[in-house]
Amino acid sequence: MTDRVNPTILVAGVGNIFLGDDAFGVEVAQRMASRPLPPNVRVVDFGIRSYDLAYALMEAWELVILVDALSRGNAPGTVYTIEAELPPAGSQPASFGFDAHSMNPVAVLELVTTLGGHLDRLLVVGCEPASVEPDQEGRIGLSKPVEAAVNEAIRMVEELIIRNTRSVAA
Repeated sequence: MTDRVNPTILVAGVGNIFLGDDAFGVEVAQRMASRPLPPNVRVVDFGIRSYDLAYALMEAWELVILVDALSRGNAPGTVYTIEAELPPAGSQPASFGFDAHSMNPVAVLELVTTLGGHLDRLLVVGCEPASVEPDQEGRIGLSKPVEAAVNEAIRMVEELIIRNTRSVAA
């Protein structure tokens, strides 16, 4: 923890809007961007821009909250927070498998570590997807259970921001 009273927090929404519920993080970030937030908080919709996220993570953030669709075997729409394990400093990436149509957060974290970056703390606010496949009729958007979970995820992220700010200021 640092001595600063106002920690810097990045909320990073990731996902592909053309792959159904994979757009969960994007939707959360877009809605949060229009809400009042403390000046020390930056909310960004990174979509599938892996390199943009990697370079943003090279900045000195005290807390990064990654928002993404994440399968853990629960019912679609289940929202949870997990503390992510970061790759060890100086570790070499398994591969730089960046794809212009997807976001691989693990590969992004490996790249950040390889470039000499460091994250103090990384939390993931994830939502169990119903489907991360393209719609046969070409429609985009979240499934009903995941759409219903967006506001809960926003509440969770805002609570994490408040808790982190209080713990540093105390």
